[in-house]
Amino acid sequence: KVLDASTLSFGTRVRWFAICFVAGVVCSILGTALLWLPNGIKLFAVFYTLGNIAALTSTCFLMGPLKQLKAMFEPNRLIATIVMLVNMLSLLPFAENGTKKGLAMLFCILQFLAMTWYSLSYIPFARDAVIKCFTTCLG
Repeated sequence: KVLDASTLSFGTRVRWFAICFVAGVVCSILGTALLWLPNGIKLFAVFYTLGNIAALTSTCFLMGPLKQLKAMFEPNRLIATIVMLVNMLSLLPFAENGTKKGLAMLFCILQFLAMTWYSLSYIPFARDAVIKCFTTCLG
């Protein structure tokens, strides 16, 4: 029952969702601010990745961890999930090296785009709206 969100009260689940989500946003903003320091790419990568992990963790409090994992690997989210996880794992080593800032930033951008696409999958018709917007603007 520990891995089931229903064991927590609704208020507790919402509270922990908010705490993790806000922590994720704060980590991402802090990481972005640290990017401008000398060798800030390392701190940026750590805080940005922690921010995304905290944001993902926040939804576990609403759905439950097992339900969240199953949802992450559903066919409509599978590619976004894989791209997001691969880029999270790739960002840290390249940022730690410090000499491959361009690759670290590429992994960060891909991680952001995958996280956005993943998140949009939970909002009905959101992906369709984004695709329509881009095709209208570009076509």
